[in-house]
Amino acid sequence: MTNNKLHADQYLIEGLANNDSAIIHSIYKKYVPKVVSYIRNNSGDEDQAQDVVQGIMILLFNQAKAGKLQLTCPFDAYFFLLCKRKWLNELKKTSNKRVTIADDFTSVNEPTEEMLEQTEQFEEKQQLFDAMFQRLGEKCQEVLKWSFTLKSMEEVAQKLNVSYAYVRKKKSLCTGQLAQWIQEHSSFKSLKKQEP
Repeated sequence: MTNNKLHADQYLIEGLANNDSAIIHSIYKKYVPKVVSYIRNNSGDEDQAQDVVQGIMILLFNQAKAGKLQLTCPFDAYFFLLCKRKWLNELKKTSNKRVTIADDFTSVNEPTEEMLEQTEQFEEKQQLFDAMFQRLGEKCQEVLKWSFTLKSMEEVAQKLNVSYAYVRKKKSLCTGQLAQWIQEHSSFKSLKKQEP
């Protein structure tokens, strides 16, 4: 990514990362009506619009929480274009017909386009991780989930009522298996090439 300055709207990203209910409420109040209107005017309904918004909010929360979201353009344009692209992808999946879209909204500038690409790459990586995580056995998933949320491996061992040595070894084996599956997956190489 080029060296763009952080946009003043970065506080919205930080609010999302911190699960700040006032920020989330303000995003829904200020930015979601435009998305809902767009989807309703382009072969969608209220429920579909809310599903798109929810999916994008979760994606942004995950990206912000991972510290991978540095806003270099207005949040409005970025959020709207993410939702728009997600809706277009939904339409393509469910319809063999050509999709005509009424497009009278913001033009895409370079910082916004870069942000969109970063978020889409993050989402692809997240989907690959999630798919490979689901292949792990129940015990592996349990050990890794707790190790993601608890501060220490001692706490994980205590929570699972097993020894510290077992948890450390199990985590190491499970992480190794997960990494191997991710690296062997066909989409891993293309995701790796996309990294800056």
